Amino acid sequence: MLMSPQEIEAAVAEIRERVRERHSKTVEGIDDFDLPSLEPLGHARDAAEGKAASIGRVNPRPGGPVNNALQQVKRLIARCLNWFVRDQIDYNRAVIAYMERVTEALVEQNHNLLRLARESVEIRRNTAYLDEMHRDMLNHWSNWRPEWEKRLTDNEIRFLHMVREMESAARLREEAAKASAAKMHEDYAAALEQSVEALQQRFWADMERQRSEQEKTVRAELRLIRQRSRAGAATAPPPAAEETAAALPRLDYGRFDYGYFQERFRGSEEYVAKSQSHYLEICRGLSPVADLGCGRGELLELLRGAGGECRGVDADPHAAGACREKGLNVETGDLFTFLQKQADGSLGAVVCVHVVEHLPPLRLPELAALAAAKLKPGGILALETPNPACLAIFSGDFYIDPTHQRPAPAQQLRFYMEESGLGAIEVRELNPAYEAVTELARLREDPAARPFVEKFFGGLDYVILGRKS
Repeated sequence: MLMSPQEIEAAVAEIRERVRERHSKTVEGIDDFDLPSLEPLGHARDAAEGKAASIGRVNPRPGGPVNNALQQVKRLIARCLNWFVRDQIDYNRAVIAYMERVTEALVEQNHNLLRLARESVEIRRNTAYLDEMHRDMLNHWSNWRPEWEKRLTDNEIRFLHMVREMESAARLREEAAKASAAKMHEDYAAALEQSVEALQQRFWADMERQRSEQEKTVRAELRLIRQRSRAGAATAPPPAAEETAAALPRLDYGRFDYGYFQERFRGSEEYVAKSQSHYLEICRGLSPVADLGCGRGELLELLRGAGGECRGVDADPHAAGACREKGLNVETGDLFTFLQKQADGSLGAVVCVHVVEHLPPLRLPELAALAAAKLKPGGILALETPNPACLAIFSGDFYIDPTHQRPAPAQQLRFYMEESGLGAIEVRELNPAYEAVTELARLREDPAARPFVEKFFGGLDYVILGRKS
């Protein structure tokens, strides 16, 4: 590959620079450094080599017979002396070779000295840089130390101030704690006084509430007396004995005030109305609604208030008369006779709340079949009764009412409804016993006892719903 003139010129310049650097005698930065020149030694070596090469040779002479004869004589003498000067020639050549080696060694030594001199210059430069840095550090230290000592003194002063402030703050906190304790004592005394006053107010409120309840009971008794006096002239004669004997046990309503009995043991009309409010959702869109054993008419009033058509029947003439005084459509008589008088498929819903436990058990299938026949398609039969699956009802509640005959299990009523052609049967438990009885509520909090409580102390009552298809 041919090189361009520029590349050749650059290569020659690089070689020249290498040779100049290798054979330089001075070093930049060292004024008194000067390597000795080896040129005289080279000249002397060249001269000695020339002399050694001329030993045993015959100098040339001009031509001619005489000179040619002399030359022949010289050559003969040189050949004769050759054996004598051979050692001298070898010695001279050895000396010249030694001089060459010495010259090469001196050249290499000069090169090493030159390199050491250049490195020493670099070392001196680095040393000067380190010396300068050291001087700068000393200057910085001399300038920084007074400031550092001043800051140290300031920090000590601030620390002492902080210690004094902390001691002052501790004293202030101690004083504040004492003041806070005094304030807490005052607040406690004030709260105690307020609590005593609140207890007194609660006591008087309880007294006032008891007085109101007593007055309400007296007014209810007086109202029942007035209702009985009016019912004797305004109501129809009680149903025949053969009609009621199969529905309810014989009960002399003149001797036994069943309305007052319900008021005392079942609850006030407001309480019963609140507990029966869920029937508004069950009977929504179903009309008319028949309430079997309507009692004081709480459910009928709720249904009338919601704008629904409703009617009722009750065997107690006093209760039926009180319902009619409220403007309710209520008959006095036997619920079976009442249902028989209704046209088939004429009722939207039939509700019977706490009645089936009063009926003879063998008449319950007749009730389910008769109610199913009177319902419209899509109509609902709702039967609410004490829940025999809840053991709490047998602790006294069920047996308080002397007209109760026997509890009706939900499985039994479900069977009667299914036999009557009702479907979509649903059982809803009402009024859980563990919510009404404090001891059961505490027992239910135990994870081990919770399943037992929920199984045997569930709803005190239940309602079973069956829909006519």
